[in-house]
Amino acid sequence: MSVESKKPREACGSRLKLFLASMAFAFFTKAFGGAYMKSSITQIERRFDIPSSLIGVIDGSFEMGNLLVIAFVSYFGAKLHRPRLIGIGCVIMAIGSFLTALPHFLQEPYKYETSVSHNTAVNSTESILPCHYNHTLNDADETPDLKARAACEKAAGSSMWIYVFLGNMLRGIGETPIMPLGVSYLDDFSLEENTPFYLACIHTVGILGPMFGFMLGSYLAKIYVDIGSVDLDSITINHKDSRWVGAWWLGFLVTGVLILVSSIPFWFLPKSLPKQGKEESRNKGTELTTVPEQENFLPEENPDHEEEKPVTFKEMAKDFIPSLRRLFRNSVYPLMILTYLVVVNGFIGMITFKPKFMEQIYGQSASKAIFLIGILNLPAVALGIITGGFVLKRFKLGVIGAARVAVAASIGSCSLLFIQAFIHCDIAEVAGLTVSYHGVPQVSYDRQTLLSQCNMGCACSMKQWDPVCAYNGMTYASPCLAGCQTSTGTGREMVFHNCTCVDEMTTPGMNRSAVLGQCPRRSNCDRTFKIYMALSTLGSFISACGGTPGYIVLLRSIQPDLKALALGMQTLIVRTLGGIPPPIYFGALIDRTCLKWGTKQCGGRGACRLYDADAFRMTFMGLITGLYLLSNILWGGVYRRVVKRHKKLALRKQAKENGLEDNCQGNGHASISIAKNKDDTDKESTI
Repeated sequence: MSVESKKPREACGSRLKLFLASMAFAFFTKAFGGAYMKSSITQIERRFDIPSSLIGVIDGSFEMGNLLVIAFVSYFGAKLHRPRLIGIGCVIMAIGSFLTALPHFLQEPYKYETSVSHNTAVNSTESILPCHYNHTLNDADETPDLKARAACEKAAGSSMWIYVFLGNMLRGIGETPIMPLGVSYLDDFSLEENTPFYLACIHTVGILGPMFGFMLGSYLAKIYVDIGSVDLDSITINHKDSRWVGAWWLGFLVTGVLILVSSIPFWFLPKSLPKQGKEESRNKGTELTTVPEQENFLPEENPDHEEEKPVTFKEMAKDFIPSLRRLFRNSVYPLMILTYLVVVNGFIGMITFKPKFMEQIYGQSASKAIFLIGILNLPAVALGIITGGFVLKRFKLGVIGAARVAVAASIGSCSLLFIQAFIHCDIAEVAGLTVSYHGVPQVSYDRQTLLSQCNMGCACSMKQWDPVCAYNGMTYASPCLAGCQTSTGTGREMVFHNCTCVDEMTTPGMNRSAVLGQCPRRSNCDRTFKIYMALSTLGSFISACGGTPGYIVLLRSIQPDLKALALGMQTLIVRTLGGIPPPIYFGALIDRTCLKWGTKQCGGRGACRLYDADAFRMTFMGLITGLYLLSNILWGGVYRRVVKRHKKLALRKQAKENGLEDNCQGNGHASISIAKNKDDTDKESTI
């Protein structure tokens, strides 16, 4: 008899474990895809020659996809077959990833702006004369008329970024069911004390996704975008150049395949499972009881999980608005939503443009910046999440303890961000942009400062960006603006000679040559950059320690029957206002610090090539630090409300126990007291 009763119990437990493993892998793949998208932002921006504000719109399309369906999926999905809905979502995400990679196969090979002729053969010894004293090229001549420009853009496929926008939106739609339905399914059928640990495990496995996503992004950023279809020896730039575009499209094909595989297990899971440990808890009596602080704020309306009656779609729709009203009457829930909203604004803005920040402020290549984020910051986040979950389980912390951990983590991470804002390297010295042609620091947003007496006779284009590094350590925007007369060599080995502007910074008789690419920074920035990365990694760990505790505060502050709806509405609001706007307004503010814009193949402004480093740093870090500071204030409000509610419930529980004692002693007013306490508890559940 005992053997027979043990078999179904083990089968139920194994199915819960299968769901746990499937959720962990789904979190891994969706996080892998999301991180790879973030790591490819710079490459996509350069490939389609678009500003940071537009790349912010593309990045926000993921959240737009969520916005379209999250409310309906969260509410109606909770009453339908949740595992299968998650499987359908994974398939849609895979389709979105494949669609994102499609533009690469529809566009012509990438053509970067350069003053070096692409027609020059690899083995040619023909000299190129950057500075022609007898030609009359000017910026107006470079811009074709509107009709010719439209035809050019159509041929070049410069509007293909729309496919990336739509593909990312599809990914957002497909990702919708995973979080609210998956977490509510797990919480419904697992022991309450196990939920924090399970969530920590899922998020920990999930955080490995961004780590591998960023590592793949770093690797592919070093591979030229048109690998296999162009002669790499003819390419005059390398992966450290601001015009370089990596093989961004290849990663989306890998992402699509992984997400497709992750959908398979969900098709074989049941709609519902028996509550984990239900039989044991009945036999052991009070063995699983905990201290009052660990209890839910709100009473279970259906503790025995009785079999639910079939509910029609019409009945579900009719109950939607009343359920929303009940949810938002809970005073902790709206405050938690507002807190998460501010935090996510800061986090999304930071993670979207952090590779660009490291590239412009510390002189790192895009590939190295992405790699370091993946190998340092993301593992720190994973360790922080599992640490937060372990602390809750080890010390048996309830909602008040969880809120304390979350507040402490928020304050710690904000303090480290404030310190990072003042750590920086010397600016890159580019003649006419960050320094004068005589080497005097002079940041200028005016293109006219690119011209000097030394290159005035060359009639150079001020729109062109083809930087060369002279032997005096100065970078010039192009060989022409450096006043170079002749050149030798081909491809990346090309050297320019007799550069008249180099004379401005050298003594007579010194080398007046220049080579392709920007000069390294004069000061040794390695030590400063290591300090920045150490603080950044520590800040990531501390911030992540508050992730699981914060989530537990949210889960334990809502009624069980509203759990899926609450998580869905949280995702809807936070992703709508916390996911879509930040990349756009962060990008727009960063664009305002651009010193040198690139030029599209068909004319017009392209992607930014060089930023005012100090203005970029203060704008970027100042905005993030301000948002995190505001989140600290909001977390304080959440903590106060949590403590206040806990005290009220403790008093009412004590009053209820006293009422029961009076009843045992024959007090005729006991039934009235119990009824009143029950009404008070019901009212408290809607606060």
